[in-house]
Formats: sequence, C-alpha cells, structure tokens
Amino acid sequence: MQIKTRSRITVFILSLLVWIALTSIYDPQELVAGLFVSVLVALIAGHFFITTEKSKHPMRRMVAAILYFFKFLWEMIKANLHVAYLVIHPNVPIKPGIVKIKTDLTKDAAITALTNSITLTPGTLTVDINPAKHEIYVHWIDVKFQDMKRATKAIGGKFESRLTEVFE
Repeated sequence: MQIKTRSRITVFILSLLVWIALTSIYDPQELVAGLFVSVLVALIAGHFFITTEKSKHPMRRMVAAILYFFKFLWEMIKANLHVAYLVIHPNVPIKPGIVKIKTDLTKDAAITALTNSITLTPGTLTVDINPAKHEIYVHWIDVKFQDMKRATKAIGGKFESRLTEVFE
C-alpha cells in the first residue's frame, strides 16, 4: 500500500474516532455526518500525516506516543503548579526572557509536536524557529539557565526523547 493511501486511511480513522468521542453516536445522522466529515478531512489533508516510511514497528511507536502523552501531562501539571506558585506569591522574583534551545528532531511533524508541547506547557511559549540550525526560541517566564545546553535540557529535553521514538 502506498504511503499516501495509508496516511489517508489513518487520518480517516483518527478523525472518525475524534468525531465519535465528541458527539452522540446513538443518532444515525451524527454517525453519517462523522463519516462524511472524516472522509472529507482524509481526502483534503490526509496525505500530510504519514510522509515517510518509519524504521520502527508501528506498535512500538504507538506505545511511545502513549508514554509521551503521559509525560506531557505530568510536565503540564508540574508547570501549572509552578506558575500558580508564582502568581500566589507575587514577591517571588522572576526573570522572564527569551532563550534559545537546540533540537535534534528533523521531521516537521516532530518539531511541530515539540513546539506545541513547549507552548502548551504553562510558563513557556515558542516564539520562533530556525529550521536551518535546528534552534527554537522560547519565552520562559522564569529563566533558570542562560546556557543553551542547560536550557535545552530543561525545556525541550523532557519531550524530545519520546518524540524521537514517535516521529523519527
């Protein structure tokens, strides 16, 4: 099966599952509408999801994606607590700033997932990306490290190893 076809089938299945999760499947009209929308999404944007053959087994990558999801949730909880602490204690000195981090990720989907993970984690916001140098500029509410290696480990390092297993 061609990569493009496999990608569209995967997007169709994922879109349909999201539709079912968000709506009532007891109504046949909802299910038909979900099938229609899922087919439409798969036809229009389905070929963007899978772009290359992956060297790792799909089940191994799926397990890595699930582990990444739980790692992301844990990091989000910790970041929420840290930002809440900063808000509750306004006299705590913070040092906001923009730091540069380096990534070893090469695929667009992997870099997008990393930057979205950084942005969705409270206290950090992706500002810019330099794909040629594999650098990401992040606004950090409380800059702990000016050094790029230490900032990379503190911000992106917690996500990058799992994302490498999923996307690379």
